Amino acid sequence: MLVLAHVSDLHLDGTARATERARRVRDRLWGLPRRPDALLVTGDIADHGTEAEYEEAARLLGLRDGGAPFPVLTCPGNHDSRAPYRKALLGRPAADGPVNSAHVLDGGAVLMCDSSVPGRDDGELDEETYAWIESTLDGLDDGLPVLLAFHHPPVPLHHPLPDSYSLRDPGRLAALLERRPRIAGLITGHAHTPAATTFAGRPLVVGPGVTWTLRLPWEGEPIADRDAPVGLAFHVLDDDGRLTSHFRTVT
Repeated sequence: MLVLAHVSDLHLDGTARATERARRVRDRLWGLPRRPDALLVTGDIADHGTEAEYEEAARLLGLRDGGAPFPVLTCPGNHDSRAPYRKALLGRPAADGPVNSAHVLDGGAVLMCDSSVPGRDDGELDEETYAWIESTLDGLDDGLPVLLAFHHPPVPLHHPLPDSYSLRDPGRLAALLERRPRIAGLITGHAHTPAATTFAGRPLVVGPGVTWTLRLPWEGEPIADRDAPVGLAFHVLDDDGRLTSHFRTVT
């Protein structure tokens, strides 16, 4: 059984508010009596994509000093910038290509995919990323279930804001899932609202935002509820390949 914690959309911007909210959810996760197998952070880690914002994220998430009690797996969102992300968050040489990474854990594998498009708010899994997904899946042990994690949901969420900036060409992703039955589910962020649905016959879970929560059209204004509690999710991939998600708030 694979247990994954999940946060998204920290939007660290150097303000005390953003730092405090990120620290609050970090402290909750670091203090769990049983450690999850990994923490997924599905994009918009920084608000402006600066090195200073990623340096703060690296400190908060224990990425550069070994301070995290479990692996912390990240992927970029539309507010992130690839070169500073690589340099200041991951400690790697700056480069502008997609930031993809594969992680084999006890009970499954997680592919953290880059759906960001430099200079745009909508998302896309580009040719390089699709080729990487296919080759990575080919190299994994037969029977190992896989989760794909990326920033932009590939389905409408029934709010005009995230639906205006969703994943381009979802049909191509659906075709990949049709060919690859070992993919057990999809994990995303971007929408700032916890949501669960299906895509191409697989579970699709959208993580809540750390920085603020999206008010849905029937909930009224303002669109951004900045007073809502910090949100997080826990995903369980069991031995039958079933994905179950639980949502929590941190007050």
